[in-house]
Amino acid sequence: MRYFISLTLMLVILWLGLSGVYKPLLFILGAGSVGLVVWLTERMEVLGAEHDPGTLSWRLPVYWGWLLWQVVIANLMVARAVLQPGRIRPGMFEVQATQRTRVGRVTYGNSITLTPGTVTTRLRSDDDRLEVHALLPEAAEDLRGGAMARRVCWLEGQQ
Repeated sequence: MRYFISLTLMLVILWLGLSGVYKPLLFILGAGSVGLVVWLTERMEVLGAEHDPGTLSWRLPVYWGWLLWQVVIANLMVARAVLQPGRIRPGMFEVQATQRTRVGRVTYGNSITLTPGTVTTRLRSDDDRLEVHALLPEAAEDLRGGAMARRVCWLEGQQ
């Protein structure tokens, strides 16, 4: 029950924050949307200790801020590469997914894909490795350095 309460609260806060319009009809539609998502989550049996939104509580906005900064930095790197095409040397490589949960590994893969110049092409479930395509060698080195992997582990609650 605790998981459903924390999911409901997180969704309500997210909806109120993103909506920006507070009229009775929209409150009703928002409540219906939150109710539908919570009901579907219960039907799919995906909410539990591994997927508890409460465990991410204060860490999630911190991670989003960090990821947003990484997106800005990567945008600047890609823009510079567009102006100097000789810097572009695309390549495929693999990185280790050190996250303890499937949600953590998917978050890591999605974070890589959200960062301009890199795309996660495959999550290998047999050995917890991600296949990544990078446009620039610097982006590949950053990922191999493991800063993003450590940040996602921190988001999961690992130290």
